[in-house]
Amino acid sequence: MTLTRKLWIGIMVLIVLSPLGLIVPDHFKAGSAWGEWGVEEIQKMTGYVPLGFQRLSELWKAPLPDYAFQGWEGKDLVHLSFAYIISAVSGIVIITGVAFLIGKVLAKEHE
Repeated sequence: MTLTRKLWIGIMVLIVLSPLGLIVPDHFKAGSAWGEWGVEEIQKMTGYVPLGFQRLSELWKAPLPDYAFQGWEGKDLVHLSFAYIISAVSGIVIITGVAFLIGKVLAKEHE
């Protein structure tokens, strides 16, 4: 088995496991996944929001907020797990595509 094939198998396993970030906190009633806090959650946990965090949080809006489709906020865990997998696949496709294009451009520069 080639190294590339092993890499893609590993990525597929990670895609399938991605809903664990949703399932585990839900199972243990832990709230949201560690480090994925929004401004409101930071305010609730610490009592304030750092100015830089506040400024930067307004700069970027995620294409799939909370890794779910618009209107899916109240859906069950199965639907949200599916949305996590779709988010993972979308991110991998975008990153792979950008890396491939950058590689093509750099390869042409060195011809």
